[in-house]
Amino acid sequence: MKRWLRFIGLPLVAWASGGASLPTLVPDVSQREVEIQYSFKGAELLLFGAIVYPDGVVPKKAPDIVVVLKGPEQATVMREKQKIAGIWVNAETMRFQSTPSFYAIASSRSLDHLTDARTAAIYELGINNIQLSPASFDNLEQIPRFERGLIDLQTRRGLFVEKQGTVEITGGVLYRARLPLSARAIVGNYTAETFLIQDGRVVAAAIRDIVVRKSGFERFMAFAAQQYSFFYGMAAIFVAVAMGWIAGTIGRRV
Repeated sequence: MKRWLRFIGLPLVAWASGGASLPTLVPDVSQREVEIQYSFKGAELLLFGAIVYPDGVVPKKAPDIVVVLKGPEQATVMREKQKIAGIWVNAETMRFQSTPSFYAIASSRSLDHLTDARTAAIYELGINNIQLSPASFDNLEQIPRFERGLIDLQTRRGLFVEKQGTVEITGGVLYRARLPLSARAIVGNYTAETFLIQDGRVVAAAIRDIVVRKSGFERFMAFAAQQYSFFYGMAAIFVAVAMGWIAGTIGRRV
């Protein structure tokens, strides 16, 4: 729902421009489905497309393109550790309601030069503009610290990625960008969002859906765990007991 709210304002841009026709985007992505197997080491997605101008004339000042690859949102709990009596223990905690499990962005230029801070925040252009949605506002002073900690953690894990100045635009019409998909990416529905920016304003946007799912034996195990949880648990216990018994038998004979 949150992603669609950002696109409601696009018709208002056309109205504010005096009803003038604005360019549109025709985007696509190299893979609509990504299958994860036991040997999955990540993937690289190619996001490409074309800019269609209503009069067919490319402006002298070429527009900018920003592409964002975003994973399913999930609740996240951040814990701050403190050293007490020589032991590291959990201290303060903060829960975020809707953190993207994966976020990667590429732009044709530096994000600081594309638009103002308000527009960047509305469209979540940049890692520092991701809406993390804290569950509580009891202590407003702690929120920025935990947000910085969460962003730093996800960046070091390869789950938050920025590649500024890497979108290639050919002839002011065709564009392409490559974004990595981390091996730690979870399964679910992802979105590839493309934004067309002119004179600091987002004048066009488009979305393509991407599905990341498990395949092969991993897919079977995930399905069994969800649909037949009792039998899956019993089977896991049986396998664990059997492996322990086999290991003990071998240990006694060696």
